[in-house]
Amino acid sequence: MKLAKMRAPIALLAITGLALAGCASGSRGGDAQESTGGGTGIELVQLTPEATGEVDRVTWNSTYGELASLDPAKAFNYSENTIVSNLCEPLFQMQPDFSVQPNLATGAETEDGLTWTIGIRDDVTFWDGSPMTMDDVVYSLKRHNDPAEGSYWTGGVTANIADVEQTGDWEVTITLNTPDQLLSSSLSTVLGVVVQEEQRKAAGENYGNPDTGVMCTGPLQFTPGDWKQGQSITLTRYDGYWNADRAAKAQEVEIGFVVDPTAIANGLSTGEIQGSYDVPLPALGQLSSSTSGSLYYGEGMQIMAIISTGNGLFGDPAVRRALTRATDRQAIADTVYEGTGTPSRSVVPQAPWDAISGVEELRDEQLPDLSYDIEAAKAELEQTDVDLTQPIKIAYPSERSFYADILNEMANGAKELGITLEPTGVPSAQFGSFFSDPAAREGFDGFVTTNYLSAPEPLLHLVSVAKTGSDQNYAGFSDPAIDAALEAALAEGDPQRRAELTVEAEALVMQQQPWVPINDLAVRLYMDGAVTGAPASFVYLYYPWAADLGSAE
Repeated sequence: MKLAKMRAPIALLAITGLALAGCASGSRGGDAQESTGGGTGIELVQLTPEATGEVDRVTWNSTYGELASLDPAKAFNYSENTIVSNLCEPLFQMQPDFSVQPNLATGAETEDGLTWTIGIRDDVTFWDGSPMTMDDVVYSLKRHNDPAEGSYWTGGVTANIADVEQTGDWEVTITLNTPDQLLSSSLSTVLGVVVQEEQRKAAGENYGNPDTGVMCTGPLQFTPGDWKQGQSITLTRYDGYWNADRAAKAQEVEIGFVVDPTAIANGLSTGEIQGSYDVPLPALGQLSSSTSGSLYYGEGMQIMAIISTGNGLFGDPAVRRALTRATDRQAIADTVYEGTGTPSRSVVPQAPWDAISGVEELRDEQLPDLSYDIEAAKAELEQTDVDLTQPIKIAYPSERSFYADILNEMANGAKELGITLEPTGVPSAQFGSFFSDPAAREGFDGFVTTNYLSAPEPLLHLVSVAKTGSDQNYAGFSDPAIDAALEAALAEGDPQRRAELTVEAEALVMQQQPWVPINDLAVRLYMDGAVTGAPASFVYLYYPWAADLGSAE
């Protein structure tokens, strides 16, 4: 197989000292590495104790409920990504320490950020035993730019891809429209996932459905019929997996779709459910004293924020800045998030930034002060002449009452400014379409999100949130100065200078605040005492976490 020379850095963020993190090994398993969460008063970990052996069956739960599809191109949320990450593999892979390493790729090189040459492994097979070919790789990389595929990842990085072609026996070349020195990191997400072309085309409109599924290369596989709609999905070990060192330790992992916090807490306490990420906040008290297993708090890349739709009073940047300053976000961290959150200083969670040296002082100098200060909030409003009598209507999924608590705290701050903020609950099924259908957002000025970095790189998240036409730019937000700053950072080949340019772009974004940042969040993971090994850090949306699960005895 071809090994491409590494000129562009692949280990993008080997995190060694985070404010919300500590040192940890990048290897699978190993002893749990602990650190004191910055301001949270809890110990945050990257790993849990390594499994001592194999296990026949593990029962898990998907707190956000049932997935809609197994199609990686439709994996743009917790329910889908948490499961697909165990089945379908990307060219590069984020590790529990947040570094990015070659996976189905052997390496990458670029001179100018415009042309990327990527070496591909020649020993990978799909679950049906057929070899992964270069045709499969090229086809998969092009899927997101094909309108017929309806990929949820269209825009941003995808829109920047001009061409993908095979340029060697085991080599692919990606040509971009504008320079991007971080492409390999983006290819550790769904954008870099490889699926079998033949099965995708044969499945047609049924691709990713329970009766058809997908055909991928991961350590766990899906067999049509093993998805019981409304109940659970079962993944089984793929014994022909190409990476023997990372083969799944469990013969099968059944993942349920329970969303009720009480039912989840009781299931975890009794061992009926052996593990879950995103443990519901109301369950923390019960599970922290449980003797059946362990509650882990992991290093996070998540943020709770409120996204502007660009409409109404909330569409004004000065109003958004004022509401940020008028909201007691520390109170939200302490009460709503039970001490597992910290007030955000940016739309980018703090943890990935703390891995980059030489930028802390720059961020302190350039980022706006977001601390709780009613008088400062009133001063922000003096910069606008909009009609403050307009109510601000913010949507949240009605089944998740903690969002109402957060918005009520913001409403209290808004009242101090003479502004009316109206939290409005909508059913989760309807709320989910806010992220894909502009029509669903009509009539609302903003909506809540528990969001995350798809790759451990602050710049990519800023691009996703604030660049014109990007995938998470839900308001049609566009600022030429921000676009230019983001493009300059993406084109910079020197990592240190790129970090400095990213800070400059971040400062511009935070002046506009297309998202109002509330809290950075720690991972909440519970595992029964009989099993162990799942990573505790926030990698489970793009890393095959279930393959690490095994016996604790």
